[in-house]
Amino acid sequence: QVQLVESGGGLVQPGGSLTLSCAASGSIFNIHAMGWFCQAPGKQRELVALISSSNMTNYGDSVKGRFTISRDIAKNTVYLQMNSLKPKDTAVYYCNSVIQTSPHTEAADSYWGQGIQVTVSS
Repeated sequence: QVQLVESGGGLVQPGGSLTLSCAASGSIFNIHAMGWFCQAPGKQRELVALISSSNMTNYGDSVKGRFTISRDIAKNTVYLQMNSLKPKDTAVYYCNSVIQTSPHTEAADSYWGQGIQVTVSS
């Protein structure tokens, strides 16, 4: 009932920039939080950045000062501006959102996008 669709990934040289987008659609009553996680080969999925419904942000230590998360509430979309990219940023990036689908309950569920590849290489 809820879909998250990522876009904007690809190949970029070290030091370059990319912007990822994730649009949520479907049976959405309220979005509590949106964020990005990444998973490199052989490693666990880890936090990149989160943004709450009140625009409070939280970043993983490895991306602080380089990445910026933002959201467009009207479009149910979250963005990740990635600057000064490094080869170690190479991973599949997953969009995540905590979404309330009904006005009749405060319960919210976590939804994931399909993932998008970001490769940083010369």
